[in-house]
Parts: sequence; C-alpha cells; structure tokens
Amino acid sequence: MNTSMIHLEDIRKSYYMGKNVLQVLKGVSLDIHKNEYVALMGPSGSGKSTLMNILGCLDTPSSGMYVLNGQDVSKMEDNSLADVRNKEIGFVFQQFNL
Repeated sequence: MNTSMIHLEDIRKSYYMGKNVLQVLKGVSLDIHKNEYVALMGPSGSGKSTLMNILGCLDTPSSGMYVLNGQDVSKMEDNSLADVRNKEIGFVFQQFNL
C-alpha cells in the first residue's frame, strides 16, 4: 500500500500544435510523503510549470497516474478536479493576476 501524499507514476504531458507534438513531460515518477519538502528545479522549458499545473489539478496528464491523498486524480473531470482543488490544495501564485 502506498502511503505517499503525492504519487506520480510515468506521468507524460504532450501538447499538439498542428501536426507537431511537443512532449513536455516524459515519464515522471515521484513520491512525496507527509512533512516532506520538495523543490522543483531546472532550466527554462524543462517542464516545471507543467508539472506544477498537474500537481495542482489545474491540468491533467496525457498519460500516467497521479494519486493525491489516496485519490486517483489523473482521470478526473473538471468538476471533480475543482472539488479536489477546493478541499486539498492551496496556491500561492508567482503572479497575482488580480
């Protein structure tokens, strides 16, 4: 049984631009446990923001599994994701967009 607060398994995210496919995340796997601090670091264009959008339930992966506090959120519809964001996640955005 997995006791991670966040469990990612083979997360992939692709964007389609006409006939071109841009693979942004290519098989990310990660476990984050309660009381653990994690920093995402990398150069511009490495997929940090895409991964954070998936972790924050603002976007869904193209494939793979994302389990948040025991709930598989990787295949949820928008209304269910909004409920998860409301109850499970807090955001501090870099730009406030007020």
